[in-house]
Amino acid sequence: MSFPCDIDVAIIGAGAAGLGAAHALKDAGISFVVLEARNRIGGRGHTIMAAPDITFDLGCGWLHSADKNSFVAIAEQLGFEIDRALPPWSQRVVSTAFPPDEREDFLYALHAFYDRAEQAAEVAERDGNDKPASLSLEPGNRWNPMIDAISTYVNGCELDQVSILDMDAYEDTEINWRVRRGYGALMTAYGAALRIAFDCNVMLIDHAGQRIRIETSQGTMTADKVIVTVPTNLIADEAIRFHPALPDKVDAAAKLPLGINNKVMLRLSEPSDLPSDGNLRGATMRTATGGYHLRPFGQPCIEGFFGGSFAKQLDDAGEGALGAQAIDEIAELLGNDYRCKLTPLAESRWASDPFARGAYSHALPGHAGKRVALAEPVDDRLFFAGEATSANFYSTAHGARDSGERAARDVLKALKKL
Repeated sequence: MSFPCDIDVAIIGAGAAGLGAAHALKDAGISFVVLEARNRIGGRGHTIMAAPDITFDLGCGWLHSADKNSFVAIAEQLGFEIDRALPPWSQRVVSTAFPPDEREDFLYALHAFYDRAEQAAEVAERDGNDKPASLSLEPGNRWNPMIDAISTYVNGCELDQVSILDMDAYEDTEINWRVRRGYGALMTAYGAALRIAFDCNVMLIDHAGQRIRIETSQGTMTADKVIVTVPTNLIADEAIRFHPALPDKVDAAAKLPLGINNKVMLRLSEPSDLPSDGNLRGATMRTATGGYHLRPFGQPCIEGFFGGSFAKQLDDAGEGALGAQAIDEIAELLGNDYRCKLTPLAESRWASDPFARGAYSHALPGHAGKRVALAEPVDDRLFFAGEATSANFYSTAHGARDSGERAARDVLKALKKL
């Protein structure tokens, strides 16, 4: 498409939030364009073929809270098959390294932690004193390191960096489904008919004048309204600058940093030895460990998942570190002969991605209210969306998509189109 010089609404980012905003505007009788720094749709939703017979979601892969997830209806409309089987972390545990009695004891400790966290959130709400979620760990409990490991998968960071009020606000219906062709592939199809300018990196949003001036790698354009959907780390790092400056937005974004979650895909040479959609964890008693999905969708592979400071350490170590760590851990759990059965195919390194700089947001202790602050429009001209602005479904693709739709509705009200 030709680069537009003047537009009614510019949407920054073609991730789930930008796509949600664009779809909400497409029949409103206004001109708009999505400006995307990458050469693809989806943002942190990206499906690749790691091999001809292996589909791999480098980013989001689960339709979390599927009974309230707006992407479920979109998938059905677009003809994407939805897998409604129970997720592997809830069943089909493999390996004698985590025997049933140990696992039962761990789950009891985990549920007790969540019960204490819920009670702590009620007190914090009443007293107006937000605290770190780590304070809800039972002192001396042998399972605390593994409970913290769960936090690195869920929040992208350890519990001492998580607001208890923010954690409590998340709405988890415990229904989790998958898209057989990939969540990222679904987003690509969802955005296929939209007007998107690719390889268009936005550097400056100048809202000082009557029209908003947007400086991009493809040139300068003007718009009446702008919807910003980029990850919080880009705003906090001022990779996109605002003129006049918006210190409150930069502060809100900094208090909602992106945690680190990365995945690695390993080909399995003898897949029949392991069950489809199995779960592999060891009773490692350490936070620095991965979780493993055995043969997702029956494919000949193992998917590894790492979070928090350990994922950051592996990301910083460079390409191949995730695969090497995963193979070491799997060999420890299933036997050394698995070293020759596993071959790294692909990995994600979201902290090193210049247009993400992390996986998904968490609120730092004391700053749960920053989600509302980040979402607040500026002068009915600048609007903000993205998973970090979702009060109850942050860290999810559908939370991002719904926030984009919300921002677009606010734009239409400002334009008197609603």
